[in-house]
Amino acid sequence: MSTRTHLSRTSSVRVEDLLTLLEWKRRVFALYQEVRAMDPQAGWQRWRDVRDELFRDHPQSPLPKEARGAFTGLEYFPYDVVWRVVAEVVPVERELVKVGASAGEAIPFERFAQVRFVLADEALTLDLFWLDAYGGGVFLPFSDGTSGSETYPAGRYLLDTVKGADLGGADGQLILDFNYAYNPSCSYDPRWTCPLAPPANRLHHGIRAGERTPE
Repeated sequence: MSTRTHLSRTSSVRVEDLLTLLEWKRRVFALYQEVRAMDPQAGWQRWRDVRDELFRDHPQSPLPKEARGAFTGLEYFPYDVVWRVVAEVVPVERELVKVGASAGEAIPFERFAQVRFVLADEALTLDLFWLDAYGGGVFLPFSDGTSGSETYPAGRYLLDTVKGADLGGADGQLILDFNYAYNPSCSYDPRWTCPLAPPANRLHHGIRAGERTPE
């Protein structure tokens, strides 16, 4: 979902930038297709390995260029199957919601459903959003009790189907594997503009899974 603020005007974007962005998206879509067909923990390790490769070597890496040479890998909590659930998708009255963003200007989304699930013996609910731009896509940001201490303060992303981040699901359900939670691009470089977790998706429960801030 993240975009670079200095790439916001199409007329100023170089063809090379657009083609490398296209290639990045192909890689990410292919990665999620691959991990959906794998054992969850093995898929998670594959997901980590490819993300590290993209962050280190790809022209569209969220990392600033000067940071890529010293990059040794993103940091995560250990994989734990307790953080993988199947959530029920419950339709709600559709509502246009302006979600705050890192650059200050809110981004419009449509709240169209909620995901309801039990995590560590606690019943939880998160709002599920639809982005009309770019052909549409499901977006699920969240923050939790680790935000600001062990993880990025403004929250993390779990699903972003515009960018290929889709863990699967069927029959009115979605797979939510918080081991695959990842930081928005603005957490690495403020040149990126990212929508942040809205109030309804700020959980009090500490979810010690997925990407964490470096120690």
